Amino acid sequence: MVNRSPRLDADYILPLKWSKETGLPELVGYLEVLSRYVRVLVVDGSPDELYSSHEEAFPAGVRHCRPRHPECRNGKVNGVLTGLDAAEGKYLIIADDDVRYAPAQLRRICALLEDADVVRPQNYFASGSPLPWHARWDTGRTLLNRAFGSDYPGTLAVRTEVLRRTRGYSGNVLFENLELLRTVAAAGGTELRADGLFIARLPSSTAQFFGQRVRQAYDDLAQPVRLAAELSLLPLLWRTARRPGRLTAFAVACSVAAEYGRRRNSGRQVFGPMSALWAPLWVLERAVCVWLAVQWRLRGGMPYAGERLTTAAHSVRRIRRWLRG
Repeated sequence: MVNRSPRLDADYILPLKWSKETGLPELVGYLEVLSRYVRVLVVDGSPDELYSSHEEAFPAGVRHCRPRHPECRNGKVNGVLTGLDAAEGKYLIIADDDVRYAPAQLRRICALLEDADVVRPQNYFASGSPLPWHARWDTGRTLLNRAFGSDYPGTLAVRTEVLRRTRGYSGNVLFENLELLRTVAAAGGTELRADGLFIARLPSSTAQFFGQRVRQAYDDLAQPVRLAAELSLLPLLWRTARRPGRLTAFAVACSVAAEYGRRRNSGRQVFGPMSALWAPLWVLERAVCVWLAVQWRLRGGMPYAGERLTTAAHSVRRIRRWLRG
């Protein structure tokens, strides 16, 4: 079927850095559909051999280039700022390589940007049924985030002129999405948390899942209240370990909170009825990993893609001072 709807005034930026081919045909098919609706730019930091194979495989409508901001130690930010330099549209849709938009969702997120400077949608894992165990485990985190606020997805949409006015955002932080959101806020922009706009995401491999545990916990060093709450979990669980009744009550409380997150903003459309039961396992994981993250901070920062990043994200106050200066 031929797409007869007008292309959106948006650029889709996909920072990519693969060490081996993982699902290239599926990605190519996705980009081919995507390029009918928006301009697509893949900023590819993969090794030369993979870069060449990507160049040959990507559809003609997809722009493909190398990252061009070596001052950024975070490769994803390097890709985004490179895309910002080349962007032609009013809006930027920034997405990880595992995010999968449907055409209607592209139109919806651009429509939301009419009344906001940055939009934060909601990711969910979708790859058939059943989901891999680690995707269900990580969904527990998503639901708890929804219960106490909003989740941090692998995609954001932002007005191009806002990021150009701020000259982008810091490329020397680990939690780059939070840094972008705080940069927009520091510039006086508005954020819309679209918790009911569900964008599919492919589950990672099991190896990637295990490799992300402590790194994700390190992100909380940029959120002091959350960090303090999570640091208190391990002592709390240690004290209740010999009291099965209290431990059971704690697990039930975690599941109830996650179920609330599942029901918020029509979450039952995409999150299965058993999803909340995985939340206590994620809480146990975070209770341990957050202490490991603090240890990495004391040792000079978290290893990331051959670098060591000290800062998870800067505060709005500090970013505002930089923008004024």
